[in-house]
Amino acid sequence: MHIKDKLAEARRTRRPIFSFEFFPPKTAQGVQNLYERMDRMHDLGPAFIDITWGAGGSRSQLTCEMVKVAQSVYGLETCMHLTCTDMEISKVDEALKEAYKAGCTNILALRGDPPREKEKWVPKEGGFRYAKDLVRYIRNRYGDHFDIGVAGYPEGCEDQQDADLLMEHLKEKIDAGGTFIVTQMFYDVDIFLNWVDGARKKGIDVPIVPGIMPIQTHGAFLRRANWSNAHIPPSWLQALEPVKNDDAAVREVGKGLVAEMCRKIVDAGIMQLHFYTMNLAQATRMVLEELELVPKDGTPTVRLLPWRQSLGLNRREEDVRPIFWKNRNKSYVARTQDWDEFPNGRWGDSRSPAFGELDAYDIGLKGSNEQYIKLWGKPECIRDVANIFTRFLKGELKSLPWSESPITSEAEAIRSQLIDLNQRGLLTITSQPSVNGVKSTHPVHGWGPEGGYVYQKAYLELLISPDLINDLISRIEKTPNMTYYAVTKDGTLRTNAPSDGPNAVTWGVFPGKEIVQPTIVETISFLAWKDEAFKLGTDWAKCHSAMSPSRQVIDAIMGKWYLINIVDNDFHQTDRIFNLFDGFAVKDMDTAVNAADNNVNGHPDPLAPHINGHMPAEVTSQNESYEAGTVPHPNGHEHSSLPLN
Repeated sequence: MHIKDKLAEARRTRRPIFSFEFFPPKTAQGVQNLYERMDRMHDLGPAFIDITWGAGGSRSQLTCEMVKVAQSVYGLETCMHLTCTDMEISKVDEALKEAYKAGCTNILALRGDPPREKEKWVPKEGGFRYAKDLVRYIRNRYGDHFDIGVAGYPEGCEDQQDADLLMEHLKEKIDAGGTFIVTQMFYDVDIFLNWVDGARKKGIDVPIVPGIMPIQTHGAFLRRANWSNAHIPPSWLQALEPVKNDDAAVREVGKGLVAEMCRKIVDAGIMQLHFYTMNLAQATRMVLEELELVPKDGTPTVRLLPWRQSLGLNRREEDVRPIFWKNRNKSYVARTQDWDEFPNGRWGDSRSPAFGELDAYDIGLKGSNEQYIKLWGKPECIRDVANIFTRFLKGELKSLPWSESPITSEAEAIRSQLIDLNQRGLLTITSQPSVNGVKSTHPVHGWGPEGGYVYQKAYLELLISPDLINDLISRIEKTPNMTYYAVTKDGTLRTNAPSDGPNAVTWGVFPGKEIVQPTIVETISFLAWKDEAFKLGTDWAKCHSAMSPSRQVIDAIMGKWYLINIVDNDFHQTDRIFNLFDGFAVKDMDTAVNAADNNVNGHPDPLAPHINGHMPAEVTSQNESYEAGTVPHPNGHEHSSLPLN
């Protein structure tokens, strides 16, 4: 979406919006840290972000790569900076092509600063001299595909202090095709508002986005103001002087000063604020919280869909995804990036014939063995593994091999049940509670346009010991409106689903729209997810030495246990999916596992004969009295056992 359209909507609704600027870090670890921060800051609800141009070689390529990741993986509307500095036309063409392929539709066209070794800015031979030339070139080559922003300087720039001449240059950039303006940072709001008034009198009528620099530390505050020639109101200096040696106090006082400046900007009718984050989050978040533009409890802003939408090329209309990748958005985007169409439409019938292979997209755990051992420790028995899952559910761990980010507020309604299952050795990977018609603006479960209502079926996916699988399946099939898929690492599938087609587990009803069904369960995608899920567990095992107890216990789970997903198709039911597990517990959870033999927790593995082409003997659970009813399965199907080789 073009930034000018977002700005126009903010003016129409009189609702302020905000955006963030990031820059390419110098190290690979810095890049990864920034991606994680961008992911978290997405939940603050920025209208867009921009990424500065890393002039020269690998830094410029990193800008292009970051734009691609922000658009496609994190679903952030991204504006790419592009400068004339040290840029031949061929390099400009390459950068614009990369932005186009990434799905980026916004460019901030700049002249740029001179290289540090040069005192004056000199255009590259065969390149562009002024930003207006770059604007005109982009507009002529790409028409209206790119929204093109330009820079404005309320207090002059490094090599030009003539305000009238700078305003004339700004008008030329707009006349060449610029559609919005982002200003240099400032701290004196009166200077900025007077400059805006001068721009309007000059005939510049495009949106003007004020650049806001939060106050991180006293020293950095003074340096940046001096660097940008920004006038500091005396009252600001007086307020900060007594606390200048206390960084936390400086941020607290600075939060109030910057927030008050922002209020004056909004009161003047300017409904957008652009924050120069310096790749940091805290000071910016504090200002936004002070302005009450973000929820203080960390709850994400209302979403268009219940999952993070990709804004990659050709993906903007994507509105259906399998639930299995609920906690692994990045890998889903990677494995489907070569699709020429995506599941869409009311019923989600359009599916790609194949997911990308794991090796082709480097799907697996990222990071060092030491990093994961520090995070998850060295489990030596099933109870140790279960404790890791339990700690994640309690918010004590930020990730699991199957979940890229911490537990969300959606799980709060079923957190106690999930913890109980895991404490009994039933290792839950993905879940969602049933939801029966809450408003689309609900702070936890809401998504989609205002005025709608959303629904979802109870869903549970977990790893379960082969000692318990037969009894669990028996219980499921005695329960009306329950469907499941269960699969082993080698691909032996058991299911009672009536067909291979999609089963919607989330849907919404909105004024003037068809029913939207954005989250599904279906066979093809579950089998693709199965490969990824078992690989992630195997990667975790390989963090430990081959003969270690940790390696053996995780390998045993991956090699012998089932991955099962269960859907309660009666969305009025809240606890029934958990009642299936009454009396279930993995035996001998404190016993070390020897992966070399065919035992699990010291008991013969009933799965082994099944793998050799024979059904396993019936296993008796700890609660034989369980009865879910005698009603036949609603689909009229018994479960099947399908070897997939």
